[in-house]
Amino acid sequence: MGSELDILREYLARREMRYTPEREAIVREIFARHDHFSVEDLYLGLRQKKQRISRASIYRTLPLLISAGLVGQVFQENGQTLYEHTYGHEHHCHLRCQACGQVVEFAEPVLQEVEARLAQELGFRVEGHKLEVNGTCPACQSKGR
Repeated sequence: MGSELDILREYLARREMRYTPEREAIVREIFARHDHFSVEDLYLGLRQKKQRISRASIYRTLPLLISAGLVGQVFQENGQTLYEHTYGHEHHCHLRCQACGQVVEFAEPVLQEVEARLAQELGFRVEGHKLEVNGTCPACQSKGR
């Protein structure tokens, strides 16, 4: 298994696309983070590091990174799409509090068993799933939210 930059280089080469310093900087910023992030979060993080990369470049690069298997789109919050880096991480799902926005990541082996059974029964090649469970966290419940 190569690094995320190696994966990006190979992905772009197979599609005869250019590997640019901007794309590299975006990937480095994403993999330096350990949270869910928006385009704006990335943009501000890059600016703090004196990287002059436009929001448009980030918007154009994210679909490539998703397609390359490096990044996943997590969910929508307050009109913004949130992402996370997925390469090198076990598959997981999200439990999200509707009151405060807290997100808890979890893995559930039963879901993978269901996925495998469905693939077998229906002849699908399953490439993954996304599960987001919405509710109210214990802290918000105790506050009566």
